[in-house]
Amino acid sequence: MIQLKRTNSKDSDFVRLVKSLDEDLQVRDGDEHSFFAQFNKIDLIQNVVVAYNNGKALGCGAIKPYNNEIMEVKRMFVSSEARGKGIATLILKELEKWAQELNYNGCILETGEKQPEAIGLYVKSGYERIPNYGPYVEVNSSFCFRKKLS
Repeated sequence: MIQLKRTNSKDSDFVRLVKSLDEDLQVRDGDEHSFFAQFNKIDLIQNVVVAYNNGKALGCGAIKPYNNEIMEVKRMFVSSEARGKGIATLILKELEKWAQELNYNGCILETGEKQPEAIGLYVKSGYERIPNYGPYVEVNSSFCFRKKLS
């Protein structure tokens, strides 16, 4: 059974999972990786979820304030051996629930065209594609999404 733990970006399991995420993205993004990496720093993130099965950390995600109404979803990752089991969906739902508890009414996120699994997760979870925001405005390989939380 999957257990979800709310923590922050100092959590050692989160740090380890993000290292694996960055290794995966380095391969997928190639020459574009350093551009995207600058927007994915994890220091000082207060809202992190780590998923466990039998004490083993399998996945993570985080939210951080984008403005007074919207949280930005960051650092979503599930280890390769645990993919396809709904863990990312559980993490995302927990992040959305936490955002609502903190009185935010929506979530936004950016993912890349080279991450079709992530795009599928977000569409399946009710996210709608929006024009690229912030640092991603002129980046053709970025796909940005938003979900209104009720």
